[in-house]
Amino acid sequence: MADVLSQGEIDALLSALDSGELNPEELEKEEEKQKVKPYDFRRPQKFSKDHIRTLELVHDNFARIISNYLSAQVRTNVKIKIETVQQITYEEFIHSVPNPTILTIFKMPPLSGSILFETNPQFVYQIIDVLLGGSGLGPYKSREFTDIDKNIIRQVNMGVIANLKLAWEDVLEVEPEIEGLETNPALNQTLAPTEPVALITFSVEMGGNSTFINICIPYLSIEKVLDKLVVQYWFRENDADILEESKQKLRKRIGVVDLSVTAVLGSTNISVGEFLRLSIGDIVTLDNATTTPVKVLVGDQPYLCAKPGIVGKNKGVQILDIIDKDVENYE
Repeated sequence: MADVLSQGEIDALLSALDSGELNPEELEKEEEKQKVKPYDFRRPQKFSKDHIRTLELVHDNFARIISNYLSAQVRTNVKIKIETVQQITYEEFIHSVPNPTILTIFKMPPLSGSILFETNPQFVYQIIDVLLGGSGLGPYKSREFTDIDKNIIRQVNMGVIANLKLAWEDVLEVEPEIEGLETNPALNQTLAPTEPVALITFSVEMGGNSTFINICIPYLSIEKVLDKLVVQYWFRENDADILEESKQKLRKRIGVVDLSVTAVLGSTNISVGEFLRLSIGDIVTLDNATTTPVKVLVGDQPYLCAKPGIVGKNKGVQILDIIDKDVENYE
């Protein structure tokens, strides 16, 4: 209710209008400043901007991960990027996807309920075509999916969904698990039509074709972990404990990376004829003297100088120095 004016305020307002000190149009402009934002109680905005932003960050990382995964699976370049993250109702999502389509239903504890992963028919046909030896160039006619199609795409989607664990690890430890697969979205009645959901849409470019895939996360699934979906709580740049924990995680992950280490005793050049005449017991002279240190390659890059020798019953090298240890390379 608006504030009630006293009699003195009313008299002062009327006198200002009569004297011309106050213009009636100015009063109308002041009233227009108080705008009312419409709110639809049938579609409450349960996802805040922070929640949407965090989901966008998590699934932007997911898009990069599955780009690499699918590129390895189909042996061709696959580019996936996040397009939109928005709140809609479950009914709007179901009506927006084609029929037939591949709708993979999965759980992701500790999130509750079921989450939906929708792969567009164009994407499914192209993936199946490539995996069965085709070119993947299309175009493809819409048809019903066979049992073979479903089994193939189920295996592919299983690998894609498994990568959600890696994408979510900075926010929450999740364990994705596929429950089932549907081809008719109208038959999937896992949620009420008016239930709010977060719809994450990705664009997929493969072999010159472009299509879309979607992840539908119900509000009920993440309601219990909403406090973890606020960016400032898991991106604290000045928190020493979190920085130290991040360093430890990096060390732990780098520590399990396998690298090949090769000691190069020397090299030489021989003709093809000499190579063909080689037999057991022949000696090939190298360009290194026995007193000259050998190079040790880490990967394919020379990194160490070493001295060859015998360690027990095994051959080995003793590290002498690091190559160019005092030189810093700036790219």
